[in-house]
Amino acid sequence: MTPLSTRARFALGAAAPAALLGFGYYLQYFQGQDPCPLCHVQRAFFYAVGAVFLVAALHAPGRAGQIVYSLLGLLAALGGGGVAVRHVWLQHLPPDQVPACGPDLFFMLENFPLGRTLQKLFEGSGQCAEVKWRFLGLSIPEWSLACFSALAAYAVWLMLRAARRKDA
Repeated sequence: MTPLSTRARFALGAAAPAALLGFGYYLQYFQGQDPCPLCHVQRAFFYAVGAVFLVAALHAPGRAGQIVYSLLGLLAALGGGGVAVRHVWLQHLPPDQVPACGPDLFFMLENFPLGRTLQKLFEGSGQCAEVKWRFLGLSIPEWSLACFSALAAYAVWLMLRAARRKDA
């Protein structure tokens, strides 16, 4: 069996977030699962991971570039994982500790300064604490956390693989 090329490995890394985003849009537009503000932030991080890996696949960098792209993908996956952890935490709060529902993301972006919008986003809202869908006992943010963890592990694997290469 022939090992995958650098381009193919990075393209595979780009395909995973693309598939996850596609499924998210399916849930939104065909199943009526409107995303909460933290869901939008997680989507942005999936886009970031996918974009880094896509650019890497198109660029087909050498050893140093592979390490840099892998590190950028890892940072994006860790950022998304951090948001997912916050989201999961909000979903597991007792009902009396759930934050009040606030405005949606697009309203905040249009009407609040960016700093206040980001603060409100990460505080979360009651909408973020709702669990509307489960698969195999896990909510969407829990699945997002698992997927960000897998993408982070994949980025580390790509980085270690590039670091072990003999050529420069």
